[in-house]
Amino acid sequence: MQKTETWTNLYAKKRMLIAGPCSAETEEQVLQTAIKLSKQGVKIFRAGIWKPRTRPGGFEGVGAKGLEWLKKVKSTTGMKVTTEVANIKHVYQALKAGVDMLWIGARTSTNPFAVQEIADALKGVDIDVMIKNPLNPDINLWIGAIERFQKNGIEKIAAIHRGFSTYEKTIYRNAPTWQIPIELKRLFPELTIICDPSHISGNRDLIKSVSQTAMDLDFNGLMIESHIDPDNAWSDAKQQLTPDAMMQILNSLKIREIKPQGISLETIEELRFKIDDYDQKLLELLSKRMDIVKAIGLYKKVNNMTILQSDRWSDILNSNIQKGEELDLSNDFVSSIFKAIHIESIAKQEKILNSDI
Repeated sequence: MQKTETWTNLYAKKRMLIAGPCSAETEEQVLQTAIKLSKQGVKIFRAGIWKPRTRPGGFEGVGAKGLEWLKKVKSTTGMKVTTEVANIKHVYQALKAGVDMLWIGARTSTNPFAVQEIADALKGVDIDVMIKNPLNPDINLWIGAIERFQKNGIEKIAAIHRGFSTYEKTIYRNAPTWQIPIELKRLFPELTIICDPSHISGNRDLIKSVSQTAMDLDFNGLMIESHIDPDNAWSDAKQQLTPDAMMQILNSLKIREIKPQGISLETIEELRFKIDDYDQKLLELLSKRMDIVKAIGLYKKVNNMTILQSDRWSDILNSNIQKGEELDLSNDFVSSIFKAIHIESIAKQEKILNSDI
């Protein structure tokens, strides 16, 4: 059986852990939470000082006075501290207060102008910068934010995966859409990628499963919202954990090695060869399917038919979801595959309908 280790045994060596409340509310709340987390071995304390809210009237943070509380956390516990910055003013105030690490929130990373201004303000500053994925699932927008800091000489950069907004209802507050951070890691293999299971989950009951997935995907660490009294938190109460509950979850995670020492990978390489073979066959089948799609597109052009046949598409999707269940394939998986095929099919037929053929 493959050896596994608990987070307590392993995280200090190989995984980054950032924890603290969603928002700094009072000096007492910040210090009590930080002291408790420090005793649990946490080395980096997070707290939101400025809180961008979707609608006005909500708690938007205590502002700059909270930076004094973070300074007390540093002097009392020796922990590093980090907070979110959304504009140049935030940057200057945080740097003046001695904040060790800054993070760029999802709403800010969506705006290239805001990101560029912050990157320009940090030019020449030796500080860690963490960039959350933008709200929408656009990997190029995320990459663009990272590159703006790289071009200004910021070397210590990490990406934070906090999930993506979606119009579809799921069990998550923000859909994890794991393929996007996986692709980011492929494109930037040396980039530190941290998972924020709190914002993905939106519910403390899901934090364990999301954290485990992040560890299984070899993420470099976790940023978790932890509050001394989460049920009475001023923001995002449902997704926050007490320090004790957080460590209980972390110590139940299995931290696995990519390539355990002394174990032959011959068997897994054989299985990977089979996967490569099936992938090739899948591509060939999809190509043949698209040939049929183009033939149908030509028929529609000749007979002046619309591309989208809603009833037909609904029947295809529902039928294949049902067939997928019988083959032990999840509804979400089958649905996402056939929606992607449908989008490609529409594009093929649209090209034919608008051609001079």
